[in-house]
Amino acid sequence: MHENPIAFASVLKLSREDIKILQVKDAYALHKVVYGLFEDIRTEAEKNKSVASGILYVDKGGDSNTRQILLLSNRKPHQTPQFGKVETKPVYANFLQHTDYAFQTTLNPTQRNNLSRKIVPVRGREAITTWFVQRAITSWGFSVMVEDLQVEQCNIQSVEKSGETVTHGSATLKGRLTVTDHERFKQSFCKGIGRGRAFGFGLLQIVPLSAI
Repeated sequence: MHENPIAFASVLKLSREDIKILQVKDAYALHKVVYGLFEDIRTEAEKNKSVASGILYVDKGGDSNTRQILLLSNRKPHQTPQFGKVETKPVYANFLQHTDYAFQTTLNPTQRNNLSRKIVPVRGREAITTWFVQRAITSWGFSVMVEDLQVEQCNIQSVEKSGETVTHGSATLKGRLTVTDHERFKQSFCKGIGRGRAFGFGLLQIVPLSAI
């Protein structure tokens, strides 16, 4: 019997002309382009309840001619979009059966303030490192070697939406991880980690160390 994929990994390539026509000027514009590749399967009620879209992505940037966006989704994107090119491969369960992986992820580091109960950003490389290491083992099903962990590109992402400016803290982390809970790790890979997943955060890019 043919095994069903657990997800679909895709690359969206946008030319300079595509970006100009689509007016990809900020993170919200890119969000609309990415979500436009998929059938909208959620009801308005599910959206209001923040039911996951099944779509993760990260903007990998590029050169002056091409911009690449990596996607991971629970269904295939349109393979012949009006603008850009899409390449898609299925991901099968055996990809997640390794123990050790090299990883990279761009996250929106946040935590809940114990006094105010508000969600607040985690700032600074040291604080982000501590936050990530703790969340990995308690919530995401893996541990990381602190000495190998690199925290890069700590930026602020601004999103113009409905006349308001929304900002997200952004940090890219890379290193090596060891899976401690395979079921939880599968959820982290397939559904993403942290907040801001609708705006390009939380996609866990992994490669088995045995394949390097």
